[in-house]
Amino acid sequence: MEGWVLEGIPQTRLQALSLQQAGVIPEHVVMLEAPEDVLLERSRGKMVDPLTGDVYHQTFILPPDPQVSQRLEHHPAELQRDAELQRHRREVTGLSSAYQNVLRVVNADQPHADVYQQVLAFARTRRRSRIPRILLLGPPGCGKSLQARLLSEKYKMVDVCCEQLLRSVAAEGSTLGEEIHSYLDDGRPVPDSLVLQVLEERLSRVDCSVRGWILHDFPRDLQQARSLQGALQPNRVFFLELADDVCVERTTLRATDPVSGERFHAVTRAGVVDADQDPLCVFEALQSRLTAD
Repeated sequence: MEGWVLEGIPQTRLQALSLQQAGVIPEHVVMLEAPEDVLLERSRGKMVDPLTGDVYHQTFILPPDPQVSQRLEHHPAELQRDAELQRHRREVTGLSSAYQNVLRVVNADQPHADVYQQVLAFARTRRRSRIPRILLLGPPGCGKSLQARLLSEKYKMVDVCCEQLLRSVAAEGSTLGEEIHSYLDDGRPVPDSLVLQVLEERLSRVDCSVRGWILHDFPRDLQQARSLQGALQPNRVFFLELADDVCVERTTLRATDPVSGERFHAVTRAGVVDADQDPLCVFEALQSRLTAD
């Protein structure tokens, strides 16, 4: 099992919301609860090793080495326990509501081994994320770009076209961008390792983590599909089917405006050019603005 464990923060609902806005969104949240008298008793007996920082208890958790016992000091938190308990009582409802969809409350007034087993069992459960991570697959001309744009507009997701993303990174002038630029200039396919590096960086940003994303133009083969793990793993996949003859018709009659990047089709969506001018100018406008895909 890989991942991270965060402890000590958030302590307030505001901190929880700030973490979510920053893209720190846990899949599992465990809240340990116990009666106040138990908490006070545990706090009174807390001791800390000043050399290692390890925490022990005079009754429940004794150090295995007698030399360690001799150098133990009272835990600093013991002096603040009453204030911390009062703050926790004030904030517990807000904290619970901030993580209500991923929260599990565990009774901490039991042996540590039992608490650990309950938390571990909960952490091993796989929860389906409510944040959409959509993958659109299909042959050329099936309308992936159009559907991605419509879905992103309706549900406020981030529209991520792999081809456009690579060109955008290549234009930035970074070390990675220059390497990608050399492949695009030569008309060679960009290696999967570079593509995955770009995708992982983009899909890990705050907007994708909070709003979700819809990815198209990747993957294009089985090996690429198997590489979609972690932050790149979709939770919804749609395959747009289309007959071969329709694919050919759509792609051969398709053209792109190099200025706006907008796509047109000779039959279903012809490009618009201002015809209220000299016919030669109209022809030149058509010739300069539209380039075949």
